[in-house]
Amino acid sequence: MIRIAICDDEKHMCDHIRAMASDFFRKKNRDIQLRTFLSGEELLNYGGQIDILFLDIQMKGMDGLETARKLRADRFRGCLIFITVLKEMVFQSFEVQAYDYLVKPVDEKQFEKTMERCFDSMQNAGEDSLLVQKGYEGRIIPKDEIVFCEVIDRKIYLNLASGEVVDYYERIETLEVKLDSHFFRCHRSYLINLKHLKGYKNGTACMDNGKEVPVSRLRSREFSGIVLQYMKDM
Repeated sequence: MIRIAICDDEKHMCDHIRAMASDFFRKKNRDIQLRTFLSGEELLNYGGQIDILFLDIQMKGMDGLETARKLRADRFRGCLIFITVLKEMVFQSFEVQAYDYLVKPVDEKQFEKTMERCFDSMQNAGEDSLLVQKGYEGRIIPKDEIVFCEVIDRKIYLNLASGEVVDYYERIETLEVKLDSHFFRCHRSYLINLKHLKGYKNGTACMDNGKEVPVSRLRSREFSGIVLQYMKDM
């Protein structure tokens, strides 16, 4: 399921984007969850996952750029598409890593062109991201955001840099194959991301989120070699 949010202080614009987004993903046979917000403050108070965000730049109260800055500072990594009446405003959007912008009034062809590119980039996110399937829902997680993975009773727990822990059912052997060379199986129950490794002492890997992960005696020698090679390649 793709989670979409629309934030615009004009209700008719929210309804217009909602209708076009629903139609676009219906043609793609993809399920979506769609929420609308009438202010930046309302959006910031929402704590749920957002994969695609349509955000009006010029709003009463907190404008779209300030809202986007706060979202990015809070580790929002979704696809950000600005809605604006002024093309000149788009030059300020680079600082918040906007994917694209739509100029009001938003016509269907302009919308579909942007969404085709956005959808394709989400489909091709596999190399740098991990698709986690939990029940009937899927979530794309950037691999760099994963600090370490732990398996407990057939369930994987992904410890993310944000402090969030995502759990789902999968064998750790299967997960190991999906991850890249930055990850090391330091224990039968743990995979760590070397990009988040802060130190190593007394059979324990110290991660940059303050957590400690055990390194088994059988893998300690290989681990030392892997860390040295990783530092050499940086």
